[in-house]
Amino acid sequence: MADRLAGKVAFITGAGRGQGRAHAIRLAEEGADIIAIDACTDFDTVRYAMASEDDLAQTVKLVEALDRRIIASKVDVRDAAGVKKAVDDGVATLGRLDVIVANAAICSWQKWDDTSPQVWQDTLDVNLTGVWNTVTAGVDHLIAAGGGSIICTSSTSGLKGTPWLGPYVAAKHGVVGIVKMFANELARHNIRANTVHPTGVDTPLATNGFEILNKFIEDDQKMGPIFVNPMPIELLEPREISNAVLFLASDESRYVTGTQLKVDAGNCNI
Repeated sequence: MADRLAGKVAFITGAGRGQGRAHAIRLAEEGADIIAIDACTDFDTVRYAMASEDDLAQTVKLVEALDRRIIASKVDVRDAAGVKKAVDDGVATLGRLDVIVANAAICSWQKWDDTSPQVWQDTLDVNLTGVWNTVTAGVDHLIAAGGGSIICTSSTSGLKGTPWLGPYVAAKHGVVGIVKMFANELARHNIRANTVHPTGVDTPLATNGFEILNKFIEDDQKMGPIFVNPMPIELLEPREISNAVLFLASDESRYVTGTQLKVDAGNCNI
């Protein structure tokens, strides 16, 4: 351990598996204690199974194996009061909060004219309102700690108009806007706020859409290049994104705020 986060506490949403679990492990490796939540529930509008309570329990075991403390609970980011309670309870046990990682998200592939009102609402409720709920639940604790770092997971779809992901694109662009706002409003408290923009990552959120995506590309082949990474890799591992999150959580980025950090193998260059 390099202890780049020694003595710090990080709050991470969507920590049951995938990127959220990877973030919890990576930050714990560098000395952070963790407050973790996950909805641990499936959505009728999402075709893949979400993380389970057993998944979240496994995240706890992996963090504890690093000799770090972790407070984990089943909480949906759409539940503002529940998120606030999880943060407050975690801080009461762990003593402080220094880092917020708003990672929880869902994704559903469909053409614009097949996008139901419920798909639109569920996606924005989790991916945008959930980010708002996450950040606002923890800001007072960051202020009390004398500053800190807010890191919100956006996407390459938060920087370009990825087809067949209308609600997801809208939400991820929205995340960029509210994070820039937080970067301005919270700067006087020595709090910085940034977004991370991954290309496709090897998690169920990405891989479970491949069959549908391939059918859509067959129907409109001109859209295919939008999904290509110029670097010779199709999917990144979650830890690659966690390394970027670690940088933004650490004091190495103490004057980095309001930025969009791409971890995209060049995807947004196309």
